[in-house]
Amino acid sequence: MEHKIIVAGIGPGHPDYMVPEARRAIREARLLAGGRRALSQYAGEGVQEQCVIGADIPAVMDFIRRGLRHDDVVVMVSGDPGYYSLLDALRREFPAELIRVIPGISAMQMAFARLALPWHEADLWSFHGRVPEEGRLAYAPGRLAGMLTDGKYNSHTIPRLLLERGWPGETGLAVCSRLSYEDEVVIRTTLAEAENYPVYSHCILVVTA
Repeated sequence: MEHKIIVAGIGPGHPDYMVPEARRAIREARLLAGGRRALSQYAGEGVQEQCVIGADIPAVMDFIRRGLRHDDVVVMVSGDPGYYSLLDALRREFPAELIRVIPGISAMQMAFARLALPWHEADLWSFHGRVPEEGRLAYAPGRLAGMLTDGKYNSHTIPRLLLERGWPGETGLAVCSRLSYEDEVVIRTTLAEAENYPVYSHCILVVTA
């Protein structure tokens, strides 16, 4: 039987928000890949070899390829594997039949939950290392959108960008940072008033037109 790559979503950060199946797969893993913080937090005593997921993605793929010769390899990704994670790169390198995905709770899901907002009609944009196509950012009354941010596109620069594209200043804006942690922050404001608050990066923004 071929060994598997088990991609385990570890949720937004706090262990309470990791699904039991992911926790079990990580606990039983002998070969484990993940970010430094995830490895230090979750790697069990049975791990024989681990790989830090950083900027050198080819090295991670080599670790997985070598590991699959003799065992399953568990790959921890933050949030949900189906939403902007290493899963894309894994599918380019390995056949889909070798990959088993354990879903997780994404920070985007948690942001909408914190706001008690259904998100089945929301537009989801990523400003994390990219900018959505111009047409996707157009204003429309009643529009609901959730956004991933980074250091450059943050809680100040994104509202400014939307205002420049014709979004009204009174458009509702929620800034959701450090979700699930003890220092979680959820700020409800507007696009025009966003600059009155500190800058938050690597967070979730939700706009309600």
